[in-house]
Amino acid sequence: MSDRSDKLTQSMFTSKFGTIAFLVAATLAAFTNVAAAQTAAALTVQLDKPAHAVSPTLYGLMTEEINYSYDGGLYAEMVRNRTFQDHGFGGVAHWNIVHNGASVAAMAIDQTEGPSAALQHSLVVSITQADATNQAGVRNEGYWGMALRPNTTYKGSLYAKADSAGIGPLSVSLVNDNSGKPVASATVNELSTQWKRYEFTLATGNIEVSAQNHLLLTVGHAGKLWLDLVSLFPPTYKNRENGNRTDLMEMMAAMHPKFLRLPGGNYLEGDQIDERFDWKNTIGPLVDRPTHRSPWNYQSSDGLGLLEFLEWSEDLNIDTVLAVYAGYSLKGDHIRPGPTLTPFVEDALDEIEFATGDTSTKWGGVRAKLGHPNPFAIKYVEIGNEDWFDRSGSYEGRYAQFYKAIKAKYPQLELIATAPLKQMKPDVLDDHYYKRADEFFADVKHYDAVDRNGPKIFVGEWATREGSPTTNMNAALGDAAWMTGMERNSDLIVMASYAPLFVNVNPGGMQWESDLIGYDALTSYGAPSYYAQAMFAQYLGTEVPTSSLTGASERFFYSVTSDSAKGAVYLKLVNGSSVSQPMEINITGAREIGKSSTLISLTGNNPAETNTISDPVRIIPVKTTIKNNGASFSHTVPAYSIQVIELQTK
Repeated sequence: MSDRSDKLTQSMFTSKFGTIAFLVAATLAAFTNVAAAQTAAALTVQLDKPAHAVSPTLYGLMTEEINYSYDGGLYAEMVRNRTFQDHGFGGVAHWNIVHNGASVAAMAIDQTEGPSAALQHSLVVSITQADATNQAGVRNEGYWGMALRPNTTYKGSLYAKADSAGIGPLSVSLVNDNSGKPVASATVNELSTQWKRYEFTLATGNIEVSAQNHLLLTVGHAGKLWLDLVSLFPPTYKNRENGNRTDLMEMMAAMHPKFLRLPGGNYLEGDQIDERFDWKNTIGPLVDRPTHRSPWNYQSSDGLGLLEFLEWSEDLNIDTVLAVYAGYSLKGDHIRPGPTLTPFVEDALDEIEFATGDTSTKWGGVRAKLGHPNPFAIKYVEIGNEDWFDRSGSYEGRYAQFYKAIKAKYPQLELIATAPLKQMKPDVLDDHYYKRADEFFADVKHYDAVDRNGPKIFVGEWATREGSPTTNMNAALGDAAWMTGMERNSDLIVMASYAPLFVNVNPGGMQWESDLIGYDALTSYGAPSYYAQAMFAQYLGTEVPTSSLTGASERFFYSVTSDSAKGAVYLKLVNGSSVSQPMEINITGAREIGKSSTLISLTGNNPAETNTISDPVRIIPVKTTIKNNGASFSHTVPAYSIQVIELQTK
């Protein structure tokens, strides 16, 4: 205690001259640090000395059912809890009873009635009093509302039965939450006493764009009405039946991906074996899909089934990386190698045949009957997901059993392991990284010295985890720094995919923060990291030339790729520092360099700055033209920025 007091007293009575001397020294040191940070770095690129080729599939997509990525996100279904699997608290989640005027009604789950073997229960609405002007029924709130736009047609369907045909007709309306007035209406005129599927269309007029709407189903007579698989779709991407949201598909297309890893990570495994992605339960008519619980604690409708996943890849014109269930689930359930694993291996073989087989094969024929006779091209199959979590030590044997069976029938496939193996070398190893920006800055050279005789690498999940619900500028800088390392090592790294891709930003919609694309029912936006991903994928050459950098700050990173067929060189420059980085750039090995170049810049004011659902384009790439005076030129990279310089060569 006395020592601390003495030091404080001495500090308080420091002489004026000592204080001035200290301030001068500190100021000089600060100027020295700034000057050092602003010393010009030297980047030299030797185009006539290629180091190695760039993987043609370097950047792609990975998604899974998390953050309401499919239901309530990409999958365009507007009705929430359409098969009444979520019972909620004190009722049926996201459904409410409606009794207008003098009508009286109640609703409940009927466990004995359903339209199919897959859907064996339904919602029963018991109406004890109703007439044409005092109707009763139910309403659905959608996924945090239902987005409606003017002069748009919405396609709906439902399964229904009644205790008497006289209970109908069934009125179907889209109603504004605030005014209570219908903005689109339709009628199902005749209701059967047997389960039957009914279709309807709801067309809006000149309404305001809004997500504050709900679906209303009512009748005007007393009786019992059973409902199931109530569905409503807006116009979808490329007009696919049972398709995807247009805006989210367009955002993915703008990322210039080369592949889609499906059906996702933990979603593939499930918490328990019986909660895995059982692909055979996800194909065919929706009424024959029993749905299943996702590991992120909500029910998956399985509207996005295996065929829809494959068509998603097809619609974006990208490759499929197919992950097959390999006998391990998240809470430790697993199947030992041997006879008990054989049915799961055979199931994977059937899955590959469903995707790639021609119509003469059993499962290729099933796919054709479902409307897609042409097979899908697949090069990579991943065996399991994150099997390093399996502490039983069974993965080595499980992988070997899958590997032997798949290679015997499909020798052309490249097989991906999800954990390191001791007894055999896989074709590709899946590595996952979730880090802070500083950790990625420090780990940019991670793959520089990795043995090139080992398996190729698939960075199947990775992200800088800063920002919520979507990433901030510092995360984008961490991502971009890491991508320079992946490009520099793209002879080893064949693929990489950021995760998670999607998040519903409504309260309760997020289970994992720091995501790439945010959305609500009505709109969507990209995080700064989204634009970094898009920039790196769009401006990517076919080979990595020899290059060197000297004199740069510790938070400055770069990569260079070139494309001789296009006569283009792409310089990726990442400045994670708070001060700008001047550079002297020298390009050798080309007969001629253009006198001007395209500059694409993504810059933030500070590391915490970000985009949001209400401010979606605060940080976006800006494209300009710069004069570069040929092969040697000066350039300054601003603080907190990611830049691409596209040079033209001859």
